[in-house]
Amino acid sequence: MYKRQVEGLTEFLPISSTGHLILVGDLLNFNDERGKAFEVIIQFGAILAVCWEFRAKLWSVLGSIGSNKLSQRFLLNLVIASVPAMALAFVFGKHIKAVLFAPIPVATAFIVGAFIIFWAERRQQTQSSNTKSHIQSVDDLSPWDALKVGIAQCAALVPGTSRSGATIIGGMLFGLPRAVATEFSFFLAIPVIGAATLYESFKLWKSPVTISGEYGLAIGIGFVAAFISAFICVRWLLHYVAHHNFKPFAWYRIAFGLLILFTSYTGLIAWSH
Repeated sequence: MYKRQVEGLTEFLPISSTGHLILVGDLLNFNDERGKAFEVIIQFGAILAVCWEFRAKLWSVLGSIGSNKLSQRFLLNLVIASVPAMALAFVFGKHIKAVLFAPIPVATAFIVGAFIIFWAERRQQTQSSNTKSHIQSVDDLSPWDALKVGIAQCAALVPGTSRSGATIIGGMLFGLPRAVATEFSFFLAIPVIGAATLYESFKLWKSPVTISGEYGLAIGIGFVAAFISAFICVRWLLHYVAHHNFKPFAWYRIAFGLLILFTSYTGLIAWSH
């Protein structure tokens, strides 16, 4: 139950859904093959929520891809931004999972990411007072802008960093307005997380894990819960960025990261290593 709620609520916030899933899975002793299968399927529910929220834009792009240059550039930007992280994940994914997919590295990434958010917010505030960006929507992004966001997304391979956080904050550091960086991050989640889900699903298909009975029911409920909570989260965040900054998320990351480190140091929780 906790994992499906965590996935939907944290997938698109700059607080790392993967990091939270690792921590919750460690507490529940659910980071085995069954737990990984559960994560893969409910993650797909979160992606469908994004597709539904932006269905008008997606249908418009797909319907005019043969003749509309803006649609062609939009699709090209998604491809360009997706390649760097996908390539690094393909080459280093197994090593990263073996070394960094544990509570203490996640807690450390939470805290480091928080200070980067503070830095990005201060930098954007300075830029906003001096100059106005020529980029007002995702359709204004150039392939070079997309590549820079894609490079920033590579940081999300470190669990606890946050894919949405890396792309949104990275985009802000590269001069994108907060709202544009946030919206592009949502669109970018579709090919990146979609590809990761398909890859993990293929591995699941070849694994001995059987989805049936109560476990199958739990996955079905988790899928629906992830879709609903992710949809609410996307709607809320789009409204939030129009009037607020990301500093509250940075404070949350610091508090949560310090809590994990404190409980580990004092022995209150026997986190895995």
